[in-house]
Amino acid sequence: MGPTKVVWRKASYTTSNGGNCVELASVPGTVAVRDSKDPDGPRLVFDRRVFAEFLTQIKH
Repeated sequence: MGPTKVVWRKASYTTSNGGNCVELASVPGTVAVRDSKDPDGPRLVFDRRVFAEFLTQIKH
């Protein structure tokens, strides 16, 4: 994801399940996802529009 400082956010649900959750980061044009238990591990990067559609679908 390059040298840009990435700010990761945990879901609000994290506090009620022992702190294990996914984290999201907004990177220009994309959304990055990682496992909060393994912050140096692999990341998935999605086009912002594709990720928005994914969220819409899982909410329904």
